[in-house]
Amino acid sequence: MKLLDRQLIYGYLKAYLICLTSMLSLYIVVDLFLHLDDFFQGNAQGLLVVFHRVGVYYAYRIPQLLDRLCEAIVLLAAMFTVTWMQRNNEQVPLLSAGVSTRRIVAPVLTCASVMLTLTVLNQEFLLPRIAHKLTLQKDDPDGTKDLMVRGQFEPNLIHVEGDKASRKGLTVSEFRCTIPESLAGNLLHLTAREAHYIQGAGPGDPGKWELTGTHPAEADGIPGVLEQRDSGRYYLYTQAVDFDALTRNPNWFLLASTRRLYQELERPDSTRLASMAVLFHARLTRPLLGLLLVFMGLSVILRDQNRNVFISSGLCLVLCGIFFATCYGCKMLGDNEYLSPALAAWLPVLLFGPQALVLFDAVHT
Repeated sequence: MKLLDRQLIYGYLKAYLICLTSMLSLYIVVDLFLHLDDFFQGNAQGLLVVFHRVGVYYAYRIPQLLDRLCEAIVLLAAMFTVTWMQRNNEQVPLLSAGVSTRRIVAPVLTCASVMLTLTVLNQEFLLPRIAHKLTLQKDDPDGTKDLMVRGQFEPNLIHVEGDKASRKGLTVSEFRCTIPESLAGNLLHLTAREAHYIQGAGPGDPGKWELTGTHPAEADGIPGVLEQRDSGRYYLYTQAVDFDALTRNPNWFLLASTRRLYQELERPDSTRLASMAVLFHARLTRPLLGLLLVFMGLSVILRDQNRNVFISSGLCLVLCGIFFATCYGCKMLGDNEYLSPALAAWLPVLLFGPQALVLFDAVHT
């Protein structure tokens, strides 16, 4: 590794940290100013409690914000590194010494690739682990408020629903389930005053719902599905409908890993298949799109070395806006089924890929 490489890597990391800190700080300050009253609601008592609530809330959202802003931050860091080098007239002596422009920016492209890889790791491993924390509201940091229950189907067509749920104890009040004729012999409706979800012992052990205050109080058991423990008390065994499935947000899959998305798409009873499929394919193209954006941004800056650096930076930001607008438009077309999920995710690559190669090839070396 040459001295030039170490200098550019250090400059890129410094620019990346500055951009990241600036954008995160701006978001936190604006969001906190707009929703400060929410942190004082609930059971907040004392200023220290509020400070702790604010700190915990935004600490969990830093990985999510990094995931949303990663491409923009990677491009800004690369842009500032190269423009600062041009502003200090460091590029001309290197070109005079026979070092090509592509060799000069090679460390910047390497750093951008590393940062995009870290973003993928954050998306696949960290965000799914803290997804339950990211769903908590500002005035409910401990998750004590009741949750809305959304009806779900089991693979065997058992339908489960309820009125409201509580994270404490994993309970659902006014729990209702419908067992089809194919399992019970005739259509069976069970209404329980409360249902408590019990996790399975292992991956092969399905979970179960303990129903209490159930009507009808007596019913024939169904092996592997329904077991009566006492009058008005049952065990309902489920494979897919657990407490999380009943209470999760309709957009829960946005924080799921790519492997989980694939598993959900394989289920025959999945909902919102179009949006999920578009997101699955977009996960595959995301690193490639990030690199294309960096290539195009650097090409705009390096193509004309005599252009004012501020004009080059402005053109780079305009290009960034067009890029993200196109990606968002393709996503919306895919979500609304005007385009197939694969085409909606790969169309930006097809549009910007040749353009990035042409622009980077036109850079004077």
